[in-house]
Amino acid sequence: MFQSLSEKLENAFKKFRNKGKLTEADIKAGMREIKLALLEADVNFKVVKDFINTVSERAVGAEVLESLLPAQQIVKIVNEELINLMGGTQSKLTISSKPPTVVMMVGLQGAGKTTHAGKLAGLYKKQGKNPLLVACDVYRPAAIKQLEIVGEKLSIPVFTMDDKVSPVKIAKEGLAYAQKKGYDMVFIDTAGRLHIDEELMGELQEIKASVEPTEILLTIDAMIGQDAVTVAKTFNELLDVTGVILTKLDGDTRGGAALSVKHVTGKPIKFIGVGEKLDAIEPFHPDRMASRILGMGDVLSLIEKAEQAYDEKKAQELERKIRESTFTLDDYLDQFAQLKNMGSLDQLMGMMPGMKPGAMKDAKVDEKALARMEAIIKSMTPYEREKPEILGASRKKRIAAGSGTTVEEVNKLLRQFDQTRKLMKQFSNPKQMSRFGRGKMKIPF
Repeated sequence: MFQSLSEKLENAFKKFRNKGKLTEADIKAGMREIKLALLEADVNFKVVKDFINTVSERAVGAEVLESLLPAQQIVKIVNEELINLMGGTQSKLTISSKPPTVVMMVGLQGAGKTTHAGKLAGLYKKQGKNPLLVACDVYRPAAIKQLEIVGEKLSIPVFTMDDKVSPVKIAKEGLAYAQKKGYDMVFIDTAGRLHIDEELMGELQEIKASVEPTEILLTIDAMIGQDAVTVAKTFNELLDVTGVILTKLDGDTRGGAALSVKHVTGKPIKFIGVGEKLDAIEPFHPDRMASRILGMGDVLSLIEKAEQAYDEKKAQELERKIRESTFTLDDYLDQFAQLKNMGSLDQLMGMMPGMKPGAMKDAKVDEKALARMEAIIKSMTPYEREKPEILGASRKKRIAAGSGTTVEEVNKLLRQFDQTRKLMKQFSNPKQMSRFGRGKMKIPF
């Protein structure tokens, strides 16, 4: 996301960096570049105009013109104003003091509303909540079935009724069922249309009146560009939404909606969808998003992803095994699985400071190589996995046949594992560590 915008802003900033001192004419020329970059990223015209006026006003002040490093001051101002444009601070989901918290999901058809109802429910389930999904889309073919499949994958129950029952009644009955069974969060999946019409909005207003939701979240497809602002404005005027979920931000999108929605509606973006998997949803942090756009990275999100993918008990066990030099092939395979769970390499590298979004667009974890590695390791006996040094020619031949690979591939895997184990042993040995100098080791980012 924002790859093109990031590159264009970087080019605009170069105009400032090439000069020791800046004049008002320099700033005006640079602002024109920034303005074009934002417009090409599908940011709403009025939003761009207000943004450029604010940045220009600050940029021609004494803090920039009299600064020894004016280019850095410009980047600082743009960063701060981008954060303000997207809401300033993270806006969390409101949790009702009197359960259940009712979240009404609204939006146009195809925005990802049903899937994201499930994603949100799954996110809060991980946080210890007991969610219920309520299927109120009785018009779209297979919409109820889709929600049931999502619920089944996440082990979250789905409340359904006959598709001839009105959505308003389903919503009311679903809420009553949640209260009776002790569910503390209810996610209501409502119907969408290919366009906004009177009938759709009237029905949504009736559902709102009948269940009095704690939150009304508007799901918007970031790929629709300028239309996202129109959709957000109309839904907000008729339903008074409390927040927005932007979906498909992992796709080939120019990202302008993320920079426009808050400014136009006054309602915050609360979550972003960043992939097809059911855990591919993130709380929206304006400061982190601004850092990504400006190529400053997003280390906090990277750390959070690692924490989510990595089990604390497994981490402690791995540390013990490295210390005691008992790292096995099972552990080796597990490490690759943990990395895979964190997402695509491009997405992860985009969070690193100095890395341009899309810099590793074509770099992917080789799924087939991982599958072959898994097949080889699982074709071994438990003892062979623990003590791979016992593997002779006949055992390797048996493992290759059992995994559908070759003896050469088995040997390659064993060499890689041996190199990894030696490296771990080296860094777990205090004497070896002393060669590098205590306290002198630096993390490379």
